[in-house]
Formats: sequence, C-alpha cells, structure tokens
Amino acid sequence: MTGTSTQSTGAEQLRSRIAAELARTRARTALLTEAVDEADLVRQHSPLMSPLVWDLAHVGNQEELWLVRDVGGREPVRRDIDDLYDAFKQPRRDRPTLPLLPPQEARAYLLTVRGKVLDLLDRVAFTERPLVADGFAFGMIVQHEQQHDETMLATHQLRAGPAVLHAPPPPEPRVRVDAEVLVPAGEFTMGTDTDPWALDNERPAHRVRLPAYVIDAAPVTNGRYREFIADGGYDDPRWWSPDGWRHRREAELVAPMHWRRDGDGWACRRFGQWAPVRDDEPVVHVCFHEAQAYAAWAGKRLPTEAEWEKAARWDPATGRSRRYPWGDDDPTAEHANLGQRHLWPAPVGAYPAGASPLGVHQLIGDVWEWTSTPFRGHPGFTAFPYREYSEVFFGDEHRVLRGGSFGTDRAACRGTFRNWDFPIRRQIFSGFRCARDARPEEAQP
Repeated sequence: MTGTSTQSTGAEQLRSRIAAELARTRARTALLTEAVDEADLVRQHSPLMSPLVWDLAHVGNQEELWLVRDVGGREPVRRDIDDLYDAFKQPRRDRPTLPLLPPQEARAYLLTVRGKVLDLLDRVAFTERPLVADGFAFGMIVQHEQQHDETMLATHQLRAGPAVLHAPPPPEPRVRVDAEVLVPAGEFTMGTDTDPWALDNERPAHRVRLPAYVIDAAPVTNGRYREFIADGGYDDPRWWSPDGWRHRREAELVAPMHWRRDGDGWACRRFGQWAPVRDDEPVVHVCFHEAQAYAAWAGKRLPTEAEWEKAARWDPATGRSRRYPWGDDDPTAEHANLGQRHLWPAPVGAYPAGASPLGVHQLIGDVWEWTSTPFRGHPGFTAFPYREYSEVFFGDEHRVLRGGSFGTDRAACRGTFRNWDFPIRRQIFSGFRCARDARPEEAQP
C-alpha cells in the first residue's frame, strides 16, 4: 500500500504543478494580447512576424492537437482550423490574408480547449508511454506557448505606437565581473537524459572532450560594441565573413537593430520608448554576422555550442554537469533575468547568485547568445514526438543560440536548452559573448 500511496501522491503533485504552469503561462499570453486593441491584434507589424491573433489561436490549436486529441483521445474542437494554424503550411508573410479567427472567437476557442485539458488532467494516468511519462506532453505544450509568448514579445518590440507594456528596470550591478575565464581541458557531459521535460534536441546526454579555452565572463556590452562601431567595424570587410559582409551591405547594417544616433552617442527603442544606450548592459538585437565580426575585431571568436554549455554546466569540484550554472534548482529572481520580469537586459554583474562555479556570469537570461555551431542533433538523436520540432531545421542554414533572454520563461530555459535561427535574424533578443583558444601558458594545470 505504501508504494501505491507514494505513487498517488507523486501523481497529484505532478498534476498540481502542471495546472499551475498552464495557468501561469496562459496569464502571460493574456497580458501580451490584451495590452493592445483588436486592430493591433490583427495587424502584421513586420513581415518577419505573425499577427498577434495568429499566435493566440495557434497555441490553442497545438494544445488541442496534442492534449485533447492525442493524449485524451477526444473529439476535435475545431478540426476546420488546423491548416490555418499550421506553421509549416502558412508562411508568416501570408498569415494576415488568411481567414483567421477574430480575437473574441480565438479567446473563446482557447477557453474551450483549456477546459477540456483541465478535465483530462484530472484523470490522466502518467504511464510509461513516452508522451505522457512525467507529464511530458503537458510540459511540451507549456514550453510551446511560452516560446510563442516570447515571439509575441518580439512583435511588441517591432510594433509602432506608444508603449503598452511596462515593467520595473532590472537590478543594478552587485559585483564586478572579471573579463575572461579559463575553462580547463577535459571531458564533460553535454545534453541530458534525466530532465523530464527536455525536448528532443537536448537529448541524449553524451561525453564531449574539449581543449582548454577562454570565454568572456559576461556577454559583450553596449559599451564594448560601441567601440567596434566607432572603430569603423561596420565599414571594414576584414572582420566579416564573405556571407556576413554581403549581408551587411545588402541590409545596410550600421548598428544594432533599434539603435539611432543621439547627439554624440546612441539611443535605443524599447517597446515604444526611446532611452540612451547604457554601456554596461549586454548588447541585444544583433545578428550572427554582427557578433562574428565583433569577435574577429576583438581578436577572438564566437564560442562553439559545446564550449558554451561546458562553461554553463560543468562543475570542476564534482565533474558533473548541473542543470543550471548555479546548480539544479529552478531559477529565481536572484539567479537570472527571465520571464519578462524586466523588459531589457540587466547590466553586467546584476546576478552574482546565477554565476557558474568558474565565475561565468549571466549565461541564463538577459540575451540569447549566438554560438558558432550549426544546428544539428546530438549523437544518437531521435526525433520526438514529431520531426517538425527540431529535425527539419538541422543543417548549416541555422546557428545555435543558447541561454535564453529576458523574454524567455523559466519553463523554456535550462542549461541544455537549444534555440536556433538564421544568421541574419536580429529581431530576436540576441546578443553574444566571445571565446578564444587558451594560450599554452594559460592551459597548464
């Protein structure tokens, strides 16, 4: 009886956790879609982004497909809209012309789906079936909606008009951060087999051996990036790859996205408000090519994905890989700038509690960090539960980003979480840090 009672208690705790995550996530979706009027909801604010009302109904449709129909085996709520909200069938540029659900109908649809999901949650058995073990399907849907919430946040950054989103500023610096950190040579475990809600591209865990290298202790700041601009970095092809230089010229890049000249300095636009660029904040809204050019100008390079993950997870005292830089506990407001708690990156040194054992800061939150690695599966990768989440994006066309941003929720961010995008994209909340090979005298134990 004890074993059965323990299993029952564990299942009830899991149900409570899932219900709380579903509610917390939906509250964020509501905030992002209720902050604007219906005209703004149906408008396309950039050809790179969907109308907000498309994202709204899309998260409900995915919840219906996976939880109501697949896990629950229930009859469809709205089979007639499946094609409208299929991201692979409907390119973003075409979505405003589709017969989308009007805002009120979309909200009603989400309410209906959520009611069926909560009814299912009350009675679902968390069996060994991979889709439902440890509540994976529910966790996948929470992460999917949070990812679209971050996408909608990026749409808010692109929209014209007065500010509609508000949040307190991030904390001020609490410690001084060293410039660079040496990561000694050796093996570490990359990826995971144990995180129950980890997605397919984070699996399986595998051993990776790296030579000694040096990585920036913090993301590259606005101040350092302004030096690159002032030194003519955007005008000197020496620092750019051939593809990067071609894109810089075609797109007429001269500074990070949302920057403009302000007297002798720079200002940036944040969700409808202009503010002076602050030198100690991580630079944001730069593409891979810009990050790569800066790194070359600085005499460094972008880290590989494996280098980034070792710096973020490896504990030299135990040799094990942690879930986060600070340990295995979920992030709090003391650890990282996540979850739209603030609306821009925190200055360097604001989160000492979130540093890794080696002293690398702000690896989680603030800005997604470009790496030099093309997006591919880990050795032994298996697509689950569908190829379209990760596998169809594998190849040289996409570069991996790690760490999450101020707009990333804690449910969709951990030391193994992998994001990816085209090297030209910078509407995302993207920044970077640099790395370099360790010199022989540095690499000595």
